[in-house]
Amino acid sequence: MTAGRQQLGRWGENKAATWYLERGWEVLDRNWRGAGGELDLVLGRGGTVVFCEVKTRSSEAYGHPAEAVDRRKQKRIRALATQWLRQHREPVAELRFDVACVLKGRLEVLEGAF
Repeated sequence: MTAGRQQLGRWGENKAATWYLERGWEVLDRNWRGAGGELDLVLGRGGTVVFCEVKTRSSEAYGHPAEAVDRRKQKRIRALATQWLRQHREPVAELRFDVACVLKGRLEVLEGAF
């Protein structure tokens, strides 16, 4: 991955994290690494834990950012979420999987995307 793409990805993650913070969420983890990959954002509020995959694109040349979170990627994120929960032992009343799409600087958060 090029330095420019890494910088764009970090910018998108920061934009998404700020969106959640402004809505009263706590960032529990960022870029958490487990066996088989990484969780971009893990957020908590009132017993709910959200695992958010952030996809940032400067154009739609390769499709909408949400299209990159296919079934295989969803399965990997769920497996990583299970690892995170086992490690952290957070009291959880509800789990949610969101996708934050940053396209041309605009953020769209798909809550409960899968």
